[in-house]
Parts: sequence; structure tokens; C-alpha cells
Amino acid sequence: MFDTILLPIDLEHHASWKKALPAAEKLADDWGATLHVLTVVPSFGSALVAQGFPPEFERHALERASAHLADVLAADARDPDRIVTHVGHGRLHEVILQAIADTRAQLVVMASHAPDAVREFLVGSQADRVVRRSPVSVLVIRG
Repeated sequence: MFDTILLPIDLEHHASWKKALPAAEKLADDWGATLHVLTVVPSFGSALVAQGFPPEFERHALERASAHLADVLAADARDPDRIVTHVGHGRLHEVILQAIADTRAQLVVMASHAPDAVREFLVGSQADRVVRRSPVSVLVIRG
């Protein structure tokens, strides 16, 4: 049914992969699909803030995220060698949407956990942003 599946995860929140990773792996196995797992290092939000960090900070952050992602998959994935990993940098939903295009994903599997009411009101759910803008189907796994 789907040849390529994208699973975005937040390395700081175990809930983002606890249920979604096994579900995505099962779907990939059932359909013979390639599973891509993406994590995103958030952007600074402004150039002014970014100026306060050393030039190599971003590179180190991306390297740490890549190593952490490998550790998570080694510990929690059934077959980590079959998973293609990606580390992005920027605004979460924008990076996910770009990854959909770059990987030619036909399905996105992602977790949605209930943030506190104030945060939800101010920034909205990242899963909701992806669902509303995605050119492909999105399976939201409730955490």
C-alpha cells in the first residue's frame, strides 16, 4: 500500500516514539516499505539569539542528535539496521513537511501527546500542523 513511511520523533519525549515506533515498524514490515525516522533540532527562533552561540554550536547539536537517535533506535527498534535516519534543523512542522518531499514519503506516522492547555492555545499541536499541511496521509498515534 505504501512504499515509504516517515516517522518524526522528539528525542526529548519518549512518548513520541513509545507507541509510534512499533506501529510504524509493523506497517513497514506488512507493506515491505522503507521506514525513515526523523528528529529535528529546533532553530534558535531569531538571528539575534543565534549570534550568542559559537559558530560550531549548530554542527555539534546536529551530531549529538544523530548519535542520540542512533541510541534510541538501537534500544527500541526491532531492526534498527532497516531504518533510514534523518536529522533536521529548523521549525518542526516545516522540517517534517520538507522531509516528506525529500524522502517521497507516502505516509507519515507520528505521535500526539497532550501538551498543557496554555501551550496548546499559544502554539498549537505540531501534529495538527503537519496533518493540516501534509500532502500525504498522516496516521496520528495517541500517546
